[in-house]
Amino acid sequence: MNARQMRGVYVVEFAIIGLLLFTLLFGVLEMGRLFFTVNALNETVRRGARLAAVCDISEPRILRRAIYNAANDSGASSLIGGLDTADLSLTYLDGTGGPVLLPSDPVAVNGFRAIRYVRLQVRGFTFSLLIPGFGGITLPDFQSILPRESLGRHAEEGVVPEITPC
Repeated sequence: MNARQMRGVYVVEFAIIGLLLFTLLFGVLEMGRLFFTVNALNETVRRGARLAAVCDISEPRILRRAIYNAANDSGASSLIGGLDTADLSLTYLDGTGGPVLLPSDPVAVNGFRAIRYVRLQVRGFTFSLLIPGFGGITLPDFQSILPRESLGRHAEEGVVPEITPC
């Protein structure tokens, strides 16, 4: 075969190899984005549980700060696409791990004094792929459980609770 007959072969070879190369490249990029999102969601629940353990239980900024927003920004997360405070579930738990029914009531039996742990969860978060034609991947649930600390109040008995700003 001479060079004149081989002209179109290079284009066909590049089309085949290029398709494989770009598929591999975009797959690697999507895996990197997926790993970043998983790590960021792990940090979100850890950070939110830590804030909930030390801040007042009626503080509305806990969940906003957990998703990496400014304290006064109530929109979606600026770091994780598609994550909003509505995707987070904050629960106060008693010593047996059951939910505290009235966490803001200081005198109820199942109220503020019963809180021993703080749990923050992200359930059913869908990671959307940038590759056209593919939907998204529903990630497993993320949760963090930490022992309660001050919950924004003074720890001593008989002292009027002072709410600590977060």
